[in-house]
This record gives sequence, C-alpha cells and structure tokens, in this order.
Amino acid sequence: MLPFWWNNLTLLEWQRRWLLHRSVSGPLNSFLQHPMPKRDALISTLDFMALDLETTGLFAKRDEILSIGMVQIQGCRIHLNTASHMLVRPQQAIPEESAIIHGVTDDMSRTGKRLESVLPMVLDALKGKVLIAHYARLEITFLQAACRRIYGYPLVLPVVDTLRMESTRLKHSNRYAKAGDLRLDALRASYSLPRYRAHNALSDALGAGELFLAMIAHRAGSGEMLTLGEVMR
Repeated sequence: MLPFWWNNLTLLEWQRRWLLHRSVSGPLNSFLQHPMPKRDALISTLDFMALDLETTGLFAKRDEILSIGMVQIQGCRIHLNTASHMLVRPQQAIPEESAIIHGVTDDMSRTGKRLESVLPMVLDALKGKVLIAHYARLEITFLQAACRRIYGYPLVLPVVDTLRMESTRLKHSNRYAKAGDLRLDALRASYSLPRYRAHNALSDALGAGELFLAMIAHRAGSGEMLTLGEVMR
C-alpha cells in the first residue's frame, strides 16, 4: 500500500506548489497547475480516473511500462466513452515470464508508442482528477519514475487505493484479510461484481473503478455523505 503521507492532501499540495515553481513549461508543469482537492470535498462532486499499468516487472528503477488503461469516473458514474488502452514500446525485450502474465509480447509492443509520447496524454487525462488504482503503489512508483526520467521531477497527485480502502474497513471491523482476499478479482467477487480477465490494463482499470463505486455504495447505504478524506484513510 501507499505510505501514510500519500493520504495527506496538505502535504501533497505543498509538494505540488514546490514542483510547479521548479519544473519547466511542458506536460508535467501543465498538470501541476491544478490544485489538490480538499479533504472535505464530497466524492460525488469530484472527477476520478481509474488507471492500471502492466509492466515488465515490479521495480520501477529497472522495469518498464508496457500498457496503460484508463477510464474516467464523474458524478459517481463510469464514463465508458473515456476508456483508453495504450501500448508502450519498451527499450528492452520483454521477459518471457512477464509476457506469460500480461500477454503483451514483443511483437505487440512494437505497435506501441514510446513512453515519451504516451506520458503527456496520461498527464493531460489526469489533470484535476483523483487517481483510483488497486494496490496503487505500483502505478505511483512507475509514473513517478517516468516523470523523473523524462521531465526531471516526480508526479504528485491525490490517490485512492481500493486495496487500502478494504484493508481499513476490515481493520475498523476488527477483522483481517486472509491470504489472497485483497486481490482485485477476489474483492470484486466479494462485492458481487462480475469477473474480468486479469492483467489487462484496461479491464483492470475498469475493474478498480467498479470496485471503488461498489465500496462507496456499500458505505453510503447508511446515508452518510462520503468525502475524499474518508476514502483516502
């Protein structure tokens, strides 16, 4: 899960302002011009972007992004017309054990664009939005590493991690997850959501977005008006 300070919107806003005054004009600087939302903002008033990455491995310093899936959530509704799936052409050959998991082969990746061409589109889509991901640490570390390499500075943005949401809910109920219970497909099943093919960036992004909406519907059943701060705990 993400470190605790990623839940601190005040700290993220300070980092955004610091980076804004130091980054040069370009896609990252343009992204950083949008302030962080307030913790007491109702989630029904915010724009979210569910996002998933498929990569050659788990380590952002040595592995590469292979595909990016995104879909926008606005007014607590998924807008499928915003869905996008982009293949990224890596600099190295894709390891065989990695291709077995996500199904992205060297031949497929050759049809993709270089990350330098894809990242500006991702940053533009994320402007003013809250990112939603399942086990968001992977998405954040890879996007940060990409921005550092290409623009010289990291990315900072508000993040809702559906894995963290469920872990927090169980903890408050004095319950603990068993091994595998917090996987995306297992959690979707527990919320009576349909099963999708795993390890496809777009279907996993859609899956995380649907899971987020199911989670807030479950919590809002008591009549409470959920805020961003409550789902970022």
